[in-house]
Amino acid sequence: MRNTILKNAGYLLLFAITAALGVGCGGSSLGAAVSSDYAAPVAVGVIEADDIKESSGLAASECQDILWTHNDAGGDAVIFAMDLRGKHLGAWKVPNARNIDWESIAGYKDQTGKCFLIIADIGDNDAARTELQIYRIPEPAASQETAAARLANPLAAAPAETLKFTYADRPHNAETVLIQPQTGDIYIVTKEKKGPAFVHRIKPDFNSGTVVRTDKVADISMPAKPEGLLTGGSFAPDGRRVMLCDVQHGYELSLPANAAGPDAIWAQKPVIVDLGDRKQGEGVSYARDGVSLYASSEKKNTPIYQIRRKTAQ
Repeated sequence: MRNTILKNAGYLLLFAITAALGVGCGGSSLGAAVSSDYAAPVAVGVIEADDIKESSGLAASECQDILWTHNDAGGDAVIFAMDLRGKHLGAWKVPNARNIDWESIAGYKDQTGKCFLIIADIGDNDAARTELQIYRIPEPAASQETAAARLANPLAAAPAETLKFTYADRPHNAETVLIQPQTGDIYIVTKEKKGPAFVHRIKPDFNSGTVVRTDKVADISMPAKPEGLLTGGSFAPDGRRVMLCDVQHGYELSLPANAAGPDAIWAQKPVIVDLGDRKQGEGVSYARDGVSLYASSEKKNTPIYQIRRKTAQ
């Protein structure tokens, strides 16, 4: 697995640093209060499938009451479905795709009501990849009937469409892909060990045969140390909120009512949200009701946390 030893050593160092700084899961020592808009996290289950050894992304479906995830770098090009408590509902191999370093997954519903998944091959621990790719497939239908499909005998998803891209400035490591529900634009949020993270926008130009160049639209800093070490994120279904996370905490940005456009959300002050006792958190997603959040950790059989917003607004 690509650079796994170095990556895990880096996480151990990060945990040692945060422990020395007194940073805990509640976030009180981060210099800002935890949001009162959300109830306390509840562990609703665990990721059941033993095939999921490094859950490196999480996406709640817009069409089904299920969660999607995938393994980290170097694994098979396979995605996994589970119910909202982590019960396994099937595995699908993605044709025309390769898992070099899959780090994030996101779902969306198009204007016709059809649901899709995008899988982001954007990990780059050495910041050396000059060309990366995002895959798009129609979302498979998951149920108890598909639950027998495992990593060794996956079902076949539809062939993936590919969006090849390069960054506007320089290579970056990244673990966060998001889709703006109203515009369909794809956003990559980089993972920076020092300084702010960077937000890059990409038009969803799949199967164009060309390498798309991103537009860098923002720098963002979280009320944490490191301030840009982001590992996951999600747009709310109405596009008015974004949730980002690092290995321990969540950070929500909200679009003002008088905003000139959707990219104004990146300039807003992040509010800390407690996502539960995640040891190596890399997945967070709004549920399709726009009220609940789901959060997970990377390791095997880790808890799934549900965090409910106290009001629908």
